[in-house]
Amino acid sequence: MLPVAQPRISLADLRGDRRRTRTEKLVRILLFAAALTSVAISAAIILSLLGQTWTFVSQVELSSLWSDGWFPRRGQYDIKTIVTGSILVSAVAMVVAVPLGLGAAVYLSEYASQRARKWLKPTLEILAGIPSVVLGFFALAFISPQVVQRIFSEATAFSMAAAGIGVGILVIPLMATISEDAMRSVPDALREASTGVGARKITTTVKVVIPAAVSGLVAAFIVAISRAIGETMVVFIAAGATGGSLFSTDVLGPGQTMTAAMASQAAGTDQVRGEALTFQSLFFVGMLLFLFTLVLNLAADRFVRRVRQAY
Repeated sequence: MLPVAQPRISLADLRGDRRRTRTEKLVRILLFAAALTSVAISAAIILSLLGQTWTFVSQVELSSLWSDGWFPRRGQYDIKTIVTGSILVSAVAMVVAVPLGLGAAVYLSEYASQRARKWLKPTLEILAGIPSVVLGFFALAFISPQVVQRIFSEATAFSMAAAGIGVGILVIPLMATISEDAMRSVPDALREASTGVGARKITTTVKVVIPAAVSGLVAAFIVAISRAIGETMVVFIAAGATGGSLFSTDVLGPGQTMTAAMASQAAGTDQVRGEALTFQSLFFVGMLLFLFTLVLNLAADRFVRRVRQAY
């Protein structure tokens, strides 16, 4: 019996349905346009900053960039005042957010039952939905008098410590969520192997899970500190020094951060335009803030690439 001849497959048959092919091309074009738009927006922001920043840098007296404080309307644009204030507030925020956020992540990932995780994680993430202006008033009305001033009698009503604690509370859910996702991505085989050799739960968590998830934990820390540096309203309300600030490293007193400096000066844009280089100084601070977060993210990316482990 002769074999039945099989139909020959042409190149057109391998191309698939034309409508599906057109749909896939359209989706690819739309996604490429979305990616290109985000890049274009970022480039436009940078270009807008560069123009006014160059105007400021080319006209400002260099001595005013290293003076006694940040008072733009008086012609004093002391960089170290606002950079130091941002670092101090962010440091206080990280002292609050890292242990609480990491502790919550460890519990949710390693200890909580499925039922407890179902209601604990959404409850924790509710903090991320609280407006920052509300947390700013909370820091001013409760954290400052009931926490900071009770522990440190010399603290003032407006202080960088109160603002830092408020920012830390705001950052906790971000730190916890990213850290918990990183630890849950660690394969269960590593936990089972550790348990199999007699390790306790805490030993497995500290010596196996956390080291295996260190790249994700570092990413969580960098995202959290970038969020803390970029926070505006909590610092604007609780740290004081809205009109300007002398250089200070005392977290128990008022201080000025980069974001709060921009917010306080931009509150009256018409007046700012008439005060020498005050308006241009807003763009200069914005560029400083951009470079600050860019360096942080580049350093974090390099570190994560070096310590990342693939399973």
